[in-house]
Amino acid sequence: MWFKRKKGLKPAPKREVPDGLWLKCEKCGEILYKKELAKNFWVCEKCNYHFKISSQKYIEMLTDEFASNEDSIESADPLEFKNYLEKLESGSNRTGIKDAIITGEAKIGEHRVAIGAMEFKFMGGSMGSVVGEKVKRITDFAKEEHIPLIIVGASGGARMQEGILSLMQMAKTSGALARLEEAKIPYISILTNPTTAGVMASYASLGDIVIAEPEALLGFAGPRVIQQTIKQELPEGFQKSEFLLEHGFLDAIVKRKELKITLVRILDFFKS
Repeated sequence: MWFKRKKGLKPAPKREVPDGLWLKCEKCGEILYKKELAKNFWVCEKCNYHFKISSQKYIEMLTDEFASNEDSIESADPLEFKNYLEKLESGSNRTGIKDAIITGEAKIGEHRVAIGAMEFKFMGGSMGSVVGEKVKRITDFAKEEHIPLIIVGASGGARMQEGILSLMQMAKTSGALARLEEAKIPYISILTNPTTAGVMASYASLGDIVIAEPEALLGFAGPRVIQQTIKQELPEGFQKSEFLLEHGFLDAIVKRKELKITLVRILDFFKS
């Protein structure tokens, strides 16, 4: 025997790692330090995976000044859908907002803009009557003030708990944007992962300029649903940003850290 354990000697206590300091990349599996990840705009330095971030983070990242025009409108329960009111309350408690979008007036560089940012953590960013009404109101505000409109999309589509009332928002928001176009006021749509279904089929795809983050899932129905419907293999990367850019649906793919400077350049162009 090379050594003897001394009686009464206790093993050193295990060093505990505080919870919430690290995050695993959903794409490459790299373990990332949250503070460094935040400095890099919540993008994995190893594989460029863009983590989902909140509507508030997009507002902070893209604007120099922001004044919310939030009002007191809240979703009702017109269909008396089971547990809907509880889900609305849960979504509000989780995110600190009343529904799946925040809107307001902002300054980006030297430009005054109207802006909205969708919140995926609020019931998957689904569009019900309140989201549709707020998109219409911020669009009308942009028209009245004659300032550009920017909307950051992040949504699973129309909210099934409101049935046809949620689908009506597609027409309402599209009509408001048509009036904005008639007034020759620019609308910039930013698509993030995911932006799909009724939102994608309405205001998210109607921008004068449509840009997207890398590898975002974009489309109406999901790839699995489409494949099961048409019984055919889909092309590689189908419904990802890169595929849509290649087929002419997008104007550009922009990394998150470059979004703000890209917006400034676009706004400069429209102002000139």
